[in-house]
Amino acid sequence: MEKRIIGRGVLLGALGGLLAFVFARILAEPIIGRAIDYESGRDDARMALDKAAGLPMPDMDAPELFTRGEQANAGFGLGVVVFGAAFGALFAVVYYLALRRAGKITPRNLALLVAGGMFLVVYALPFLKYPANPPSIGHPETIKERTALYLGVIVIGAVALLAAIWAGRKLAARLGNWTATMAAAAGFVVVMGVVLALLPSLGHLSANHAYGDFATETPGPLTDPSGKIVYPGFPADDLYHFRLYSFAAQLIMWAVIGVGFAWLAPRLLGDRNPAERTATAT
Repeated sequence: MEKRIIGRGVLLGALGGLLAFVFARILAEPIIGRAIDYESGRDDARMALDKAAGLPMPDMDAPELFTRGEQANAGFGLGVVVFGAAFGALFAVVYYLALRRAGKITPRNLALLVAGGMFLVVYALPFLKYPANPPSIGHPETIKERTALYLGVIVIGAVALLAAIWAGRKLAARLGNWTATMAAAAGFVVVMGVVLALLPSLGHLSANHAYGDFATETPGPLTDPSGKIVYPGFPADDLYHFRLYSFAAQLIMWAVIGVGFAWLAPRLLGDRNPAERTATAT
């Protein structure tokens, strides 16, 4: 049974990744292209300023391993599909484990709840504090710190969500299901709100102070020594739409996983009562 569940999760994740890729290829990829062009133009402008100031010029002749077309199509598509399949497998494992404690929740509703919870923890919560930037927009010196902060939000969010579920189940006997659920959800929101407020913004990372960016890693206008703008900041419209499309692509992938598995779950598990589901999952 567990192999069938995980296999279906992988397939649904790959399908969700494929649909997310099609969406992102149409809407987000043009923004990525403009971001790369922006970075190239900004580097040229900065080199011109450094040359005028008599600073040494860096070597910019690194070989290109993959063409832009290969990156935008085969590379991007394969990466998103593999990403979706991996999260589909992770979803299936979590779903399989959740079956043991599902209580009166039906297999269909459990699939929707697990997918929604994983989307919240894996993407939506980190996105609130550290929204996506187009590739090439950001400082390479902060990659490790950004990755650690992002993963930290995921881990804390997962622990807080599990604690909220445990508290809700404990409170249900005294307060009733609805009141206990609302109390647990409110506690989760408060805890994560405090955590996100305490974590540093990307612009406050030590490496970013050298650039004068104190709120975001998104490049601002490039100025010469006199303060004159020689290259504009990254377009706000492109940044907004890239983040919107990134969020929508993730939502598409998780919706396919959750809704798809909700449709398949009764066929995999049947209309068993809680004890029978637990026995099947054991």
